[in-house]
Amino acid sequence: MDDQLKIGHYTFNSRLIVGTGKYSSFEEMVRAHEASGAELVTVAIARVNLNNVGEKTMLDYIDRKRFTILPNTAGAYTVEDAIRIARLARAAGIGNLVKLEVIGDKKTLLPDVVALLEATKILVKEGFVVMPYTNDDPIIAKKLEEAGAACVMPLAAPIGSGRGIQNRLNIKFIQEAVSVPVIVDAGVGTASDASICMELGADGVLMNTAIAGAKDPVLMAEAMKEAVSAGRKAFLAGRIPMKEYGSASSPQEGLALKH
Repeated sequence: MDDQLKIGHYTFNSRLIVGTGKYSSFEEMVRAHEASGAELVTVAIARVNLNNVGEKTMLDYIDRKRFTILPNTAGAYTVEDAIRIARLARAAGIGNLVKLEVIGDKKTLLPDVVALLEATKILVKEGFVVMPYTNDDPIIAKKLEEAGAACVMPLAAPIGSGRGIQNRLNIKFIQEAVSVPVIVDAGVGTASDASICMELGADGVLMNTAIAGAKDPVLMAEAMKEAVSAGRKAFLAGRIPMKEYGSASSPQEGLALKH
């Protein structure tokens, strides 16, 4: 079955995207990445020292033959900062794929969608494959698609909150509003959250804290791999409709029992 995740001209077999922050060591991060089965790994470029040639950085712990690096603009609070970080990543030879973040509030870490839309338009014109992190709002999702975004990445809940999807209906509305992939980003806490995202029809899930912050990140990465796969299969299989009353698993016709 050809069930690959396609973002712009990129194609991935795994629908799980993982991050690189908050691990106790780079070695633990490497083991978690391998256990996750992910092929796309996001890196906060603003937190990587790209100036000191010869100095080992996080990027050196990511096998570029096995993983595609997805630079993100974490830490950007303005259009200018987000664009600068994206350009820096491309100049460093990482590529034209970018997870675009423009944060609007330091407490909630919710996106500034006005700035996000403006930055998307600029980066698309510059040839970037833009993956914007946005609110779970179908209106802005549609506008981002019209601006040329390769996908939309609505939050399930605030970054790092681990609360799971707070508004399933909005995720459904976003799926109906756009034709590009919908990748749920931020707020996943455990495997069941990831599975629910996929069961709802999301094209993928991105997470970092849920894995890196677990007591056993490597085991949690493996659990997330299985959850995303199971959720996707359940979505494709088509669940039974919900009913208010019980329905016998076996046909009742012809039974000799009397009530």
